[in-house]
Amino acid sequence: MPSGGMMRTDVEFSSHNTRCAAWHYRPRNTGHTVPCVVMAHGFSGVREQRLDAYAERYCDAGMAVLLFDYRHFGGSDGAPRQLLSIGRQLQDWKAAIAFARTLPDVDPERIALFGSSLSGGHVLSLAAHDPAIAAVIAQVPTCDGLRNLPPLGVAHLTRLVLAGVYDVVRSLLGLSPFYIAAAGAPGSLAAMATHEALPWFNAVTPAKTTWVNKVAARIALAYGTYRPIKGVHRILCPTLYCIGEQDQRLAPAKLAHAAAMRTPASEVKVYPCDHFGLYSGPLWERAVADQTAFLVRHLDPAD
Repeated sequence: MPSGGMMRTDVEFSSHNTRCAAWHYRPRNTGHTVPCVVMAHGFSGVREQRLDAYAERYCDAGMAVLLFDYRHFGGSDGAPRQLLSIGRQLQDWKAAIAFARTLPDVDPERIALFGSSLSGGHVLSLAAHDPAIAAVIAQVPTCDGLRNLPPLGVAHLTRLVLAGVYDVVRSLLGLSPFYIAAAGAPGSLAAMATHEALPWFNAVTPAKTTWVNKVAARIALAYGTYRPIKGVHRILCPTLYCIGEQDQRLAPAKLAHAAAMRTPASEVKVYPCDHFGLYSGPLWERAVADQTAFLVRHLDPAD
């Protein structure tokens, strides 16, 4: 839980007439408005899966944080459950940013975005279209879904596409979604079927959680069309890429480097880890320190 130097409040906002649940972190007794970091998780993730730890560090450094769950996930409303729609998630981000700008303790001109994995791609996409964003952190970001497909392997991709088609057909017939696991062992019918995926989720998910290990399979048909890299040349604000150099399958490091090279005001930090190595342990300490220093330098929370 947050320390005595900060407050965390349950808040909510509306995204397309659906309630989104969020935590609002704010420093105590600042006496002035402060920057705000808007945050949400990656593929199927929810607030309590380590993003609260990042939020506390940023808040300790004098910044407010709005950490939210997407519609259909976690503490937010939305039916059917576990529906991962990239378009809807981007809508939720826009609603969250608009809501953050109305918070009484927040300076609306100093809004930063933090995203990781799939949401790392989201924050790049959003900043490319919102010149008022003050800073962006993209951690192990999804940068190019199309070029990310080959590392997944033909057999695995074929199974995912067939599951996605079946789910879409069920939807057209008015039936319930066909779900696949979000994370599973290699060879399983899971969106993230790697040795490290499920052990990571098991390690970071607290006993009391809203996370469910499944997603509607139709996301398999949309993932390859999601290419945040195509718009990064339009990002005006400072952008920090935190890249796991050993990430070769879920968000390949080479694609993140390619995106960073196209981003006008990019900064790059690299770490010796795979896709999940920056969320806890010594590398998390190093990454969150780098991120906090980046935010303080560009947002000036003491002002």
